[in-house]
Amino acid sequence: MKRVRDLDFFKNIREIREFEFGVFYYFEGLVISEMKEGAFFNWKMAKKAIKAAHEIFGEDQPIAYISNRINSYTVVPTDWVKFYKNRHQLDFYSVVGSTKGSFASLVLERMFFQNSINQFSDLESAVEWSVNKIKSRKRRIGIVPQ
Repeated sequence: MKRVRDLDFFKNIREIREFEFGVFYYFEGLVISEMKEGAFFNWKMAKKAIKAAHEIFGEDQPIAYISNRINSYTVVPTDWVKFYKNRHQLDFYSVVGSTKGSFASLVLERMFFQNSINQFSDLESAVEWSVNKIKSRKRRIGIVPQ
């Protein structure tokens, strides 16, 4: 599986934030995470990535999130409830990964995530889909010219 730094799209990077649980790559309206092997990703950790996104993008921009699951880690699926309780919103969410573990985690996450979760087997397709969705949403809400 490709890492974010291996993509031609990486030249569009705005900022990189490294946390104890993984690395988050911030592009224009797009966040891609690569969690560390064995991480146990929970709400406390998610708040750090959300805070960084707000610092970089502001709070009113549409955001697409891609979880590039290059490593095996655990997501606490019930923490999506805390995400929504705190009035956070992801416009688009995608998972890249083809391991058995990433599929099992995705099934659980779909039970708690309020919008649809798209699954991709390669990062480039996920990035292309996400960038197109963000552009479309920005046009619809009048952030960029038609």
